[in-house]
Amino acid sequence: MRQELMSLPKTLADDVARNLVMVARLIDEDPEGAYAYSRVALRLASRVAAVREAAGFAAYANQKYAEGLAEFRAARRMTGNVELWPVMADCERGLGRPERALAMAGESEVQKLDKAGQVEMRLVAAGARRDMGQLDAAIVTLQSPELASHSVHPWTARLRYAYADALLEAGRESEAREWFARANEADKDGTTDASDRLAELDGIEFVDAMEDDVAAEDDAAADGPGDAEGDVRGEAEADDAPDAPRRADGEG
Repeated sequence: MRQELMSLPKTLADDVARNLVMVARLIDEDPEGAYAYSRVALRLASRVAAVREAAGFAAYANQKYAEGLAEFRAARRMTGNVELWPVMADCERGLGRPERALAMAGESEVQKLDKAGQVEMRLVAAGARRDMGQLDAAIVTLQSPELASHSVHPWTARLRYAYADALLEAGRESEAREWFARANEADKDGTTDASDRLAELDGIEFVDAMEDDVAAEDDAAADGPGDAEGDVRGEAEADDAPDAPRRADGEG
């Protein structure tokens, strides 16, 4: 990216770089904010491939799939790289065109991807199969040496999770549980909710202690001092009341 920005005047390059940094910083926690910064960068330097790519990811994160696809295509035309191929295919899914995503999964560009890119393409293809109601085909699509491997890579947790989720939808609960467990083992960064899915299958319910404390405080506040005063007043009135008549036999 730095080399691409060197083609710009220094002040302009600095402005673009600052906006791109904010896109990267916000895209997970505040995608709308990231999108706003990407639009600024795009206005400043639309002929820089890194800017078009960042704008594509920001649009994608906000489910603006047509816009994201257009930006990814522009970046690819500028660089000739194929690394954006899987996310471009996923944009086609987002636009309701899973058949196009599947067609892209069969193109020669997939063979040019690195291992991570090929796994990503496999995930997109399986998702497209599910979009089309082809659940069994989706499960078969995910079955691969990468899925069977005991090695853990950055994409391992997501691949195992997708497989477990497809198995569960197919009614293969025991197998799904096994693969959610394996996904959870590989998910050191918490990129999936495999642990929650696993607990759900095991019938475990998590109680939020903080919510319970807040509820207890709310109940106490609802009772209020007025109720306490009422209790004291009631006790005083009971003390002042005349004794009830007693029966002659002594039983009260």
